[in-house]
Amino acid sequence: MESSVPGSGQQPLHVRWLGRVSYADAHALQHGLCRIGDQNHLLLLEHQPVYTLGVRADPAHVLVDPTAVGADLVTTDRGGDVTYHGPGQLVGYPILSLPGKGGGTLPDTAAYVEAVEQVLIDALSDLGVTAERLDGYPGVWVDGGSGDPRKIAAIGVKLERGRTMHGFALNVDVDLDMFANIVPCGIADRKVTSLRAEGSGATMAEVVDAVSARAVQRWGSGGHDRLDVVWRHRTSDLSPFSRGEGPGTRAGQVRADQAGSAVADERATGSSPAPVRLLGRLAEAGVTQGLAIGERKPEWMRARASFGPEYLRIRRTVRELSLSTVCEEAGCPNISECWSDGTATFMLCGDRCTRACGFCLVDTRHPLPLDPDEPAHVAEAVARMGLRYAVLTMVARDDLPDGGARHVAKSVAAIRDRVPGVSVEVLISDCKGDPDALGVIFDIRPEVLNHNVETVPRLQRAARPSASYARSLAVLARAKQAGLTTKTSLIVGMGETREEVVGTMADLHGVGVDIVTIGQYLRPTTNHLPVARWWTPDELTELKELGEALGIGHVEASPLTRSSYHARQAADSALGVPSHP
Repeated sequence: MESSVPGSGQQPLHVRWLGRVSYADAHALQHGLCRIGDQNHLLLLEHQPVYTLGVRADPAHVLVDPTAVGADLVTTDRGGDVTYHGPGQLVGYPILSLPGKGGGTLPDTAAYVEAVEQVLIDALSDLGVTAERLDGYPGVWVDGGSGDPRKIAAIGVKLERGRTMHGFALNVDVDLDMFANIVPCGIADRKVTSLRAEGSGATMAEVVDAVSARAVQRWGSGGHDRLDVVWRHRTSDLSPFSRGEGPGTRAGQVRADQAGSAVADERATGSSPAPVRLLGRLAEAGVTQGLAIGERKPEWMRARASFGPEYLRIRRTVRELSLSTVCEEAGCPNISECWSDGTATFMLCGDRCTRACGFCLVDTRHPLPLDPDEPAHVAEAVARMGLRYAVLTMVARDDLPDGGARHVAKSVAAIRDRVPGVSVEVLISDCKGDPDALGVIFDIRPEVLNHNVETVPRLQRAARPSASYARSLAVLARAKQAGLTTKTSLIVGMGETREEVVGTMADLHGVGVDIVTIGQYLRPTTNHLPVARWWTPDELTELKELGEALGIGHVEASPLTRSSYHARQAADSALGVPSHP
């Protein structure tokens, strides 16, 4: 049966496979995409085990304590009763702008639900499974005309101001026993099934492809793009790649004539090769070639060094107050320019990170306890340097219950007490997506809230295996909902394409990000990701123009741009503040 719902305008459909995502992160991301602008998205993902209660759910339909079976219980804002989400189930969240019914302003909810059902029915048919509707029972069923109909997909939606949220859950190879702990969708006399239970051997990847194709056919009249997170659920993915493998050889210590192929045959004299696990993740993402670590950088990647009196004064201040700066710890190429200009980015929560991203030089040894004097010392440094715009960043501290959030908030408060009127930008970790921890930082109201997605979805697992693209978008969406000016950074040169960068910027605009910085990756040591290629200044200028054409307030893009580069000027530009020295 064809739905009467037409395509939703001429906006392209952004299809995203996000891997396994917590329900809280997905919900925050949905709200961000729904609230900002009118872009059309289809989020495809799996959830960790969770039972969700819709707005009309009967709590009595949850038959056991969810924690006893390893699941969470969440009350949410979709329609319908109770259902289960977990590994082996494809969850789809279409975020669409729908036309009004009969030329009016209110969309036709019933027709939209039929459209979602039809996408699934058609996709299942493409996979060799006959499915249909069952009168009086929303969702998608198999053997609906028999005496034993079985539900293979549940549907629960929400429409708000003509925008859609929530969507469908299609059982591929899910643990059907988990449905025995509830009355699924409030229907006690109907069974739940899956593709695997019906004899289909379709993989999750095949199901994602089939559903994506049918969704594009129905909602992609304005074109579409698709970005996938390359995802594998392995415990080892949470293990930093460099910890225990030595520091590696610094890029500047490897001569071009000593370095072999950066990916295929890296055997630089006196250095340890890039870790096998890292190279395996790159290969899974389709990156098999790279530049040798000793290859000479192009002229535009050569930062001019200047070690004048201002540089020396800042270095002395940092040493006297026992502070860490990301300028030094991350080997930033702009340290000379920024310090000579009287600016520095202070790194909070120590100088050791509990994660080890594939591009980052920050120390990954076991972290030390927080220094209670660090907030006061940072505030004193801001005062001594005469800063009117202070930038704070932090290492990830997954060892702390709040991820270091209170320490960051104390530092912002200390700066404002010591230097009234100062503006503060904070570059934070994801705090494991904990809304309470993030709320502590949001409540201190930094002038700019920065959280970096770092790279395109396909390279997330190779570049930041302990993080999540969906979670990072959710952090930015939460910050925007809190009324903050938001910022993020992309590193290019790790194997991404121009189209992937533009698609990622579309996602960032979709959650309302105000400022994006884009810069060329430089490989710190042999234990880090290889450089896939050098982006030219003209290519980066084009990315700036494309990002701002999408609607992002300010895009800073150049070979040597880093997250905190020209931070005050970028904030002024995004907020429409006249430039000042």
